[in-house]
Formats: sequence, structure tokens, C-alpha cells
Amino acid sequence: FVYRTIRQSLTDMEDMFGLLAVPLEVDDKDEARPLKLAHGEVAFEGVNFSYEERRSILHDVTFSVPSGKTVAIVGPSGAGKSTVVQILARFYDLSDGEMELGGQPAEDFTRHEWARAVSVVTQEPVLFSGTVAENIAYGGCGAWSRDDVERAARAANAHEFIRELPDGYDTVLGEGGDIQLSGGQRQRVAIARALLKDAPVLVLDEATSALDSQSEALVQEALARLQEGRAVVVVAHRLSTVVGADEVVVLEGGAVRERGAHAELVARGGLYASLVNAQHLVVSGM
Repeated sequence: FVYRTIRQSLTDMEDMFGLLAVPLEVDDKDEARPLKLAHGEVAFEGVNFSYEERRSILHDVTFSVPSGKTVAIVGPSGAGKSTVVQILARFYDLSDGEMELGGQPAEDFTRHEWARAVSVVTQEPVLFSGTVAENIAYGGCGAWSRDDVERAARAANAHEFIRELPDGYDTVLGEGGDIQLSGGQRQRVAIARALLKDAPVLVLDEATSALDSQSEALVQEALARLQEGRAVVVVAHRLSTVVGADEVVVLEGGAVRERGAHAELVARGGLYASLVNAQHLVVSGM
């Protein structure tokens, strides 16, 4: 048994060091320097992107999201929505074109500064092995008091259920804990993390698509607080969640096919209208 354990540990270590040796998809350029968090619009200008040399995913994508506004990215399956999220998070460098924040090219930010400037809330948020408080404070990129953590949790509609956990904010979650949170609870912890981070850009990637109606109502209320004063990009399959966006950008085949407000695009009778009709979305009373 001991021999098998040692052999497995050595194999795991080999895999770990192999992973650490993999080159980063995005690295700081020599001229990149720490910048102050830039409030203002986030913009794609003529963005092209390919995961592989022969597999082009995005084609000349251009849109901008001013501070305090919400832009929804929608489209059929395979349109490139997830790729837009990954680029906004700077998981990859662009093949061509420019991404800017507050008028500054993304390449001018160090990876650490970009991570501080952009919050991403996904459908399946990651909770780390640690306490609830540690999971929330992780988003702050710095030292935060328990009062700061609890204020963020209250704003995220998470404080009440956290208080009822066995050890409250000191309850261990993730791989090291036995407590399993529901999807709605996990989302609210992730929103509290983003609130504490206070980044000027917020990316919501299908953030409520897997929730029941009661959980969704609590999460949507928390998201409304989180979106205040930020440049918000909402990526969604359920079009009912993007009706109130300032602008809807419709992707198809990696290119922008339509842009405009929800009502305008429905009236136009194009691709967006067909997606709305396919979901039997009620559009009256807007």
C-alpha cells in the first residue's frame, strides 16, 4: 500500500510540474506596467481571434461598453460568445485588433492589473478550499476586514444563509469542507466576491441560467446592485435576461450580425427576432 501511494505521489508530482511548465497563453509584455484601475468603457475594435492557425473563431468584432451601461452578447450555439468572455478575461491574446479599457490597450496592463479591473461571474462559480469568508475575500485582491466581507455578503443577498451554516462565515467550503451549497448560494458567494473586488468591468456569463425561479430572483436582485456604475457585458442564451440591456450585440459565426436595443431588433425581424421567437419570449409591455 505504501509503495503504491509513493508511486502515485511521484506520478502526480510529475504531472504537476508538467502543468507548471506549460507556457502562458498571455504574458506581460516588457513594456507593460501597473496602471491604476481605469474607469470608462471597455471596447473591442476589429477583433479577430483563432485558437488554432486554421480555425478562425471571431471575425472583425467591434463593440463598446461605456461605464454605467450594459451590453448583451447573444447568438446561436457556436457563435463565439464564450470566446468573447475568455478574451475579456485575458485568457488569450488577440490574433488581430484591439481590446481597450478606459482608452488604454489591454497589453498596457499587467495580467494582475487586468484581473483587478475585470470581474467575471459565470454559471458555475469556483469555490476554493477554505472558509466562506476566505472565498469572498479572495475577490478583493488585498487585505479586507470581516466587516468588509459581511457588507459584501449582505449586498449579495448571501448573509442570511451564511449565518445559518454550521460555523457561519468560518464554515469550510470547497474540497476541504463537507458543506455543499446550492447553485443559488454559490452564485451569491461569487457575487459577494465580485462586490468586494469592486472592478470597473463586470462580465456575466450565463450567470442565472441554471437557477430555479426563487434563487434567480435573489441572484438578480444582487446582480442589480453589482452592476451599478460599471461597464457590464452580459453573455446569455436565455434572452429574457437581456431585455433591459442598453444594447444587444448579435453574433453569428463569430461575426457581428446585428446591433441595437431589444425592441428595435425584434421589430427588424432578423436573426435576433428569430431567436426571440424560438424561445417564445413575451415582448409586449416593454
